[in-house]
Order: sequence, then C-alpha cells, then structure tokens
Amino acid sequence: MFLAVDIGNTNIVMSFHDGKQWGRTWRIHTDTKKTSDEYLVIMETLWENSGFDRTAVRHAAISSVVPNLTRAIQKDIQRIFSISPLMLSMQVKTGLDMSTVPSEIGQDIMCNLAAAHQMFPDRVAMTLDCGTAMTFSTVDEKGRVLGVAILPGLVTAVNALFGNTAQLPQVELKIPTSVLGRNTVDSIRAGIMLGYIEMIDGMIERTEKELGKKIAVIATGGLSSTIASEIPRIDVLAPNHTLDGLRLISEMNRETT
Repeated sequence: MFLAVDIGNTNIVMSFHDGKQWGRTWRIHTDTKKTSDEYLVIMETLWENSGFDRTAVRHAAISSVVPNLTRAIQKDIQRIFSISPLMLSMQVKTGLDMSTVPSEIGQDIMCNLAAAHQMFPDRVAMTLDCGTAMTFSTVDEKGRVLGVAILPGLVTAVNALFGNTAQLPQVELKIPTSVLGRNTVDSIRAGIMLGYIEMIDGMIERTEKELGKKIAVIATGGLSSTIASEIPRIDVLAPNHTLDGLRLISEMNRETT
C-alpha cells in the first residue's frame, strides 16, 4: 500500500492507494506552529480510528509547499510506518524534462504536470488546480514544462473581498442562475463564480492561441467539481490528480526509496 502526503498552504492531504484506487482521504489544517509531536498525535489517532493496518504501508511520498512543516511530517511518517518517504525535489525522476522545470516551481504543480503528461502523452496538457492559489500548469508532448499561471483561488478571492468590506455577507460559493444579481448574495456569486469561469475559459483560449493548437485540460482541487460543468473546454475532472502525480513519481523512484 502507498501513502501520499500533500502538504499545502491550507490543508495537509493524506490518502492511501491499494494499487487499484485511492481509499479514504484525510485533510488536516496546515498549522506551522504545530510541532512534529503534535502532528504525530493527530496522525496516530487518524490511523487508529480508521482501522488501517499500518504494516501494509510499504511506500510513501511527500510533496510540500510549506518548508517549515516538511521535515516534521517526514519524521512522523518514519515513526508511524517505519519507512522512509520519498521527498519530492528537483533531483527525483518525474517523467518531465527537468531542464525546463523552473527551480522555484511548487511541488504540487510538479505533481500535476507529471500526472497530466502521463494522462495525455501525445498532447499538450494543462492542469487547472482550484486550490488556495489557482494554477494553470502546461506541459507538452515531450514532457517539457511550457509555463505556469498563478492567481488567487476562489475561496482566497472571496475571503479577501469579505475581509476588506464591512457590509458584505459570507456566502456559499455555488453557480448562480443569472449573471444579473438581484441581491447581495447572488451578486457576489455572479461576480466570483461566473467571473472566474469566464477567466478560466479565457486563459485556456489564450494558451491555445499562443501555442497554435488545441490542448487537453484537466481540472482538480477545491471547487473544480462545481465549475467544471460550466466550462466545456475541460476534458477531465480528476479530484485526485495531484496525488496521482505524487504516486507516479514515487513509482519512478521506487528503487531508491
């Protein structure tokens, strides 16, 4: 069994893969003030309550965009499962042309690129990741990273709006029935949800125009399932896309882990 750990800015996502499919997924709030021992207690409790046989876990891999927590989580995985997890870095095999990968690229984006290239090996593929930051990462048929675009995610944008305005209410993010909001809640939904949908569609169109060809588009993360049906250019909705990339990279490097 394989354990994937994706340490993000908002959540630490953990899931097991039995060789056929992903099992239960856990999300722990990312808190850089917590110690390794505190996270150890949390993870020990999760495993005990889940009923998983920890001895069945033979391999693990960690991707992280929170350097302050990386070592702590690595240490905890070693203590719980008695294995050394693969730590994603620029030095591991990814299936990508690493000479085209910017050194400052986020490890979650690297996972997305690797998974996208495997999913569409004969096409240019873009991953739309709707996380704390929304990212568009694009890879070509040869595994060359063409580039990345980054902007605030949907929830981040909404939180910024509420945090800087006194009279706007918190609202559930869902697709409104009209772009013409007739009350504050519907107006926010129209602006945020429909505005982002049009922006995403425009980014895909601009990318295709710049490259001079149609691209495959994969959506993952956060609210991707909410907006995907409104964006016909999205070819695949892949909730576990980042974890799939991490598992793929782990398999490529298994002889060294």
